[in-house]
Order: sequence, then C-alpha cells, then structure tokens
Amino acid sequence: MKKIYIALLGFGTVGAGVYRVVTENHALIEHREELDIEVKRILVKNFDSEPNINMAPREVFTTSIDDITNDPDISIVVECMGGVEPARTFILAALNGKKTVVTSNKEVISKHWYMFADTARKNEVGLYIEATVGGGIPLLRTVTDSLQANNIEQVMGIINGTTNFILTKMSEAGQDFGETLREAQELGYAEADPTADVEGFDATYKLSILSSLAFHTHMPIDVIHREGITKLTSEDFHAARQLGYEIKLLAIGKKTENRVEVRVHPTMIPKTHPLASVRESFNAVFIKGNAVDDVMLYGRGAGQMPTASAVMGDVIYACHHEGKHRLGTFRNIPDMDQGTILVRDWQSKYCIRTRVADQPGVLSKIAGVFAKHNVSLNSVLQFAQKEGEKGPIAWITFLTHTAQELAVQAAVEELNTLDCMESVESLIRVEE
Repeated sequence: MKKIYIALLGFGTVGAGVYRVVTENHALIEHREELDIEVKRILVKNFDSEPNINMAPREVFTTSIDDITNDPDISIVVECMGGVEPARTFILAALNGKKTVVTSNKEVISKHWYMFADTARKNEVGLYIEATVGGGIPLLRTVTDSLQANNIEQVMGIINGTTNFILTKMSEAGQDFGETLREAQELGYAEADPTADVEGFDATYKLSILSSLAFHTHMPIDVIHREGITKLTSEDFHAARQLGYEIKLLAIGKKTENRVEVRVHPTMIPKTHPLASVRESFNAVFIKGNAVDDVMLYGRGAGQMPTASAVMGDVIYACHHEGKHRLGTFRNIPDMDQGTILVRDWQSKYCIRTRVADQPGVLSKIAGVFAKHNVSLNSVLQFAQKEGEKGPIAWITFLTHTAQELAVQAAVEELNTLDCMESVESLIRVEE
C-alpha cells in the first residue's frame, strides 16, 4: 500500500469537498487504487474566520505556507483558494518545494499557466488542472488522454453554470435578467458580485485552457472575443422562440490548419441541437475530431462535490504517474504562438433585432444596407407595432445567411445612421 500525504491550500467550498472525498471514500480508494491518501496540512488565512474549521483536527491547520513546502512527507499540494493572489505565489512555492500541484483555479491557470508549467518542468514535478474546466466532467483528460489521435477541429460548449441557470429561467419563465440574477444569487448559483460569470470572464478563462489543449497551441485570454449576457432581454428570447432557437452563452473554438477562432458570447442554437437541452446549472461541451467525429460531455460543471471529484481524480492520477504530468506538449508561452493565426473575421449566421419607424420603404432601405455589405438575408419577422414619440414604430428581426463578422458589424454601424432606424436592439450570433 502506497502512503501519500497531501496538503490543501484553502478550506472553503472546494477544499472542504476534497477533504470529504479523502475521508469518506478513503477505504474505497485504498481498495481500488492501493493508495492510502491522508490530508496532513490545510492552509487557512486565519483560524477564527474559517467556516469549515471543525471538519478536520485542529492540528492539521496552519497559516504558514512554509509548513507545507518544507515538509518532506507532503508530495502533493492541492490549491483550491481561487483568484490570482496569493494562489499564484503559493503554487510557485509548492512547485519550487518539489511538490506536485493539483488546482481547480481556472483564473490563475489561464493567466499564469506557462509560468507554472515551466517551474514544474524544472523541478520535475507534476501540474494537474482537470478541475479548472467543466467541474466534475472529465473533460481535459478526455481531450489529452483519449482523443489525442484526433485533429480536434471544434470545441463548443456551455461551461458556466451560473449563466446557463439565468438563461434557462429567462427562456422558460419569461423573466428579465435582473429578476433572474437575484433568484440565482438567493439560490447560491451566483456570487454577490456576479461580474465574472455574467460578463463572460469565467467562460473566457476556461476556453483559454480548453482550446489551448484541444488545438495544441496557447490561446491567451486576451485573444478571446468576449461578450456577456447582461444586455439580453425577454424580446430576444421571444425572437429566438419564433425562429426555433434557444439562447446559450457558448464558448466556441474552431481550428482550420493553423487558423484559430476563439469566442465567448450569447449564441442562438437550434432547439434540436444537443446543447439546447442543457438546462439550469449543468455544463456540456461538444467536441469535433477528424477521426471520432462528434462527442458531447455533460454533467455538473461546478459545486463542491463535483469539483472535488475532479480534483481527487487528478490526485490519484498523479500518484500513479510519478507526478510528472504537465498537460500538453505545445509551446506554453505567455503570448500566442507566432505560427498560429487568430481569426477575428469569422463566419456565422446572425439574428439582428431592430426598432424602426413604421413607414413605407423601411425594409428596402435596410435590405439595401445589408446587400451593400454582402450580407444575405434568410428571413424577416415583424413582431409588434405601437405609437412612439415620433410616430408609429415597429420591431423587425432579421436572420441572415452565413456572413462575415466584420461585414455584419459594418452593416449594423451603417443601419444606425438611417433616418428610419430607431435602434439596433441586439445582435446575436447563430450556430447550427
């Protein structure tokens, strides 16, 4: 039986979940894996403000990272603090202390992965990050250990449970964004400050990690196009229903040869698409490989025990692989590799919802602008009319055929200059 001592950095939701898995499933792990895993140290900020302090014996707690990095018995350090600092400093200290690191911290990995990978390599220790994307879904190891014979051409998925919960409620209950956000906060799905989720930062961190592994080239967060969900309205969902779509916040990565596009934004997808049925806080990722074709992984994308499951999967994997696994053999550098071409003028279909003056000739003027920019219209829907301050107004929604991103943006900019245009109320990309 192999004895393994681990340390936890942080004892909040995820840290406490990891401790639960280690203790509650200890006999099971011993039987299946022939590993006797014990939490020897838990790093906390202070003893008085830790809500889970009574879950473990008091003697295992410490407020000094040195108690962990200087302990020769501890071989694996699990970082589950979240945020960038002090997590970054502590991860580097652990790696330099010859400890393998397992982390669920997507923000610090997406911003400093290259630094950690280099430090782990120099010290001949491991770096494991499965829990950073998809919570309990075995996503990253599927990409690196099961699909490695494939040229992965596309990843597309719902990788933020908070926004998916909000969008599900807006779609099914007809609630507005503010009302649904308050409900998500009351239920614990959204933080008091929900910016990271609703503005798409969380999904961007995760897409950076996932696309880097899938496409075998580093995709930094600053090259990812990002839009959140805060501007969506009930009218957008009404238009989507009329057109046969659902609206999801999707993380999308596509690769053709050395050309890569990476983007996070609200997206309309057909109701028949597998991702359209992913509800509430669940996550799902759709992967397309040139050999395997289509694969979808679905499950709990966050939460104490699903994330702890992924963390402990990494801990056990590290125990069996001598702690030298660092995920990915691509050039993990601070910036994008010079051999990779970032596509900013991607192709998509678009749903454009407008408010216009209800008068003769409006449609022909708008159609003329689209035609000028080589944007072909698939369908036109008029939803409502009413009397406005300047006369009758109408809401018209346009669904385009596949078009270039920059051409559509230029067309929308010109539409806003038309005398008959009250406003372009929304532009939502469409993926089939």
